[in-house]
Amino acid sequence: MALSEEVKQQIQQAYRDVLAGKSIRARYGQRLMIAEIAKYMGSIDDNDGQRTSPPATCVVEAGTGTGKTLAYLIAAIPVARALGKTLVISTATVALQDQIVLKDLPDLRKHSKLDFNWTLAKGRGRYLCMSRLESRLHDEGHGDSDTMPLFLLDNPQDGDAADKATFERMLASYGSREWDGDRDHWPEQIPDETWRQVTTDHRQCTNRHCAYFDSCAFFDARKELEDADVVVANHDLVLADLALGGGAILPEPENALFIFDEAHHLPDKALNHFAASVPLNATRQWLKQLSQALVKMQPWVPGGSQAAKAIEKISTSGRDLDHELTRVYEEVEQNTGWEFNEERRSAQWRYPEGELPEALAALAADTRIVTAGLVRQLGVLVDELQTAFDERKDPELDRDTAESWFPVIGSFHSRAEEQLRLWAAWCEGVSAPTEDEKAEEGASPKRYGPAPARWAVRQRWDHAEDITLYSSPVLADNLLYSRLWSRAYGAVLTSATLTALGRFDRLRARAGLPEASRYMVVPSSFRYAEMATVEVPFMAAMPTDDGFGDALIKRLPELWAGEKATLVLFTSRRQMQQVRDALAPEYPELILTQDDMARNEVLRQHCSRVDEGRPSVLFGVASFAEGIDLPGKYLHHVVITRLPFSVPDDPIEASLAEWVTQRGGNPFMEITVPDASVKLVQAVGRLLRTEQDTGRVTILDRRIVARRYGQLLLDSLPPFRRIIDYS
Repeated sequence: MALSEEVKQQIQQAYRDVLAGKSIRARYGQRLMIAEIAKYMGSIDDNDGQRTSPPATCVVEAGTGTGKTLAYLIAAIPVARALGKTLVISTATVALQDQIVLKDLPDLRKHSKLDFNWTLAKGRGRYLCMSRLESRLHDEGHGDSDTMPLFLLDNPQDGDAADKATFERMLASYGSREWDGDRDHWPEQIPDETWRQVTTDHRQCTNRHCAYFDSCAFFDARKELEDADVVVANHDLVLADLALGGGAILPEPENALFIFDEAHHLPDKALNHFAASVPLNATRQWLKQLSQALVKMQPWVPGGSQAAKAIEKISTSGRDLDHELTRVYEEVEQNTGWEFNEERRSAQWRYPEGELPEALAALAADTRIVTAGLVRQLGVLVDELQTAFDERKDPELDRDTAESWFPVIGSFHSRAEEQLRLWAAWCEGVSAPTEDEKAEEGASPKRYGPAPARWAVRQRWDHAEDITLYSSPVLADNLLYSRLWSRAYGAVLTSATLTALGRFDRLRARAGLPEASRYMVVPSSFRYAEMATVEVPFMAAMPTDDGFGDALIKRLPELWAGEKATLVLFTSRRQMQQVRDALAPEYPELILTQDDMARNEVLRQHCSRVDEGRPSVLFGVASFAEGIDLPGKYLHHVVITRLPFSVPDDPIEASLAEWVTQRGGNPFMEITVPDASVKLVQAVGRLLRTEQDTGRVTILDRRIVARRYGQLLLDSLPPFRRIIDYS
């Protein structure tokens, strides 16, 4: 749809109004980004609301200070409304979600003439389930209740008075409408083990058949989704919706324009979402819980009914599965080359090229068949329980029994489905494409990539041990292409770090972006050479040397001397703690590590020290290298102790490296170095947050000047003034 003059005018006028209303000046990069997104959306051809042009995305790398959020909101909202599409904005972090919902969208509506509304979308698990809350309060102290069997789901501790008091407060607050049932809006942080007892998922929820449906927090929030012009979600929720077929929680992809902010996280989020695992001994314990639940349920089910027959078949399948899991455990335990580290109680084994040993592959196939039977029969029982809610169907079960047992059996069904995903993934063929398949590749969007990563982890505790089996795609390209890019009406990806070594190749490959996608790097408004330096001083040891930790302990105090606010980034938690333990006695009240307390409290204490005129040094690892914002006086010096290369024992990265090697490539230069460049750019990006900031970056890893790849990493950084000791 070519942009109409009216839509163009709306975009231009909205930008002028916001600039005037907030008394801010136009930014060149922001204007470029608005224009690029509007042009992309205007280039999409459609017929009666359905996209007819080839799939394409718009990829915009825009650094700190661009004003990305305002740019994509101003460009996309008028276009989405003109098309009758819902604008879905997806972020990787809660902090950015909150900023968009609580600040950016209200600001835009206040200062512009754009007419739109918005809502925040969250998964069912973020909301209170009144049915489960009522059951928890009813069941307190009655662990053997047959009529209210929800206690089977979580095994709460008997007589937990603190939980009971919390549940009673929740009931009072929700009943008086002081609280809307959203976990994130509860005044205190709710522990996961407490919250699990009073929330639900799609398998346990009875939907319209629930007695609390009309006052359900989740469905109240869903009503707002249907009327919203803009829906703010997160990557996990988008992926969960796509796994359910799309349109189950969010608008159907065909009727949505997506904006993926913090888009560099999307491929890894997709891998995590479509990975699967089964802990063998824990699953056998779970089967015992299933058996106990069925015994308790049986008296409430009429003999000879479909539900009774299903219970009998589930019991048989459970015994068969327990037998198969025992065989798998013995095979993996006895015929795997486990190597336990003395300092760890776990060992990992990755199956090269995803190929399982013949005996294990046969056992996996048998276990898949048995698990599929269990899933099928649990599904039959769920259907029978659901039928009891519809009195027109003359159900065999009474409604009270169905209401009591549906969440329990639904939970078992959901867990069994998760297990089946692992066995199905372990049984998928890993052979290379045939010549005929290769010939068809040009006509098909399917990309032939690496085999799935398959591995096992053996863990030991004081009185028990377990083996967990894993499977994961190695690249998310096919998943994202088939489920998202090929279906979405349009999609924009943006972040400060989408290129690696100055190119979009890494993102294009990992996210499976369509061929027709367009790419832009927005020039920064920062005067990097005037605002900051990047320094590589002499170091007595390389990170690969045994003496590197001692060299850090000696060098760091020299670097933070005279500084008010310093961030020291490590790639290893252990090394961070060793350096802290060595230096803290000599520098009391100076060093804060990210493990000392909750993240927000660490940052608050750091800022408080700076406000009081006292120096402060923050120690952090990967999450502090990307996710913190300390503008102005709160950060003047970023110290990078070593280059952020990936951990060599990560099974997914190892499988990808193996695949690249098989194709004649160099995995270090094609994977490790580009990945490190992205992380390095994110780390140095902590320094300059506004156009008024100044400071310096110090890199203590001499490989950046001593190794061939070092120049590539240096050149991927912003153009700071360089001060390098080549001695």
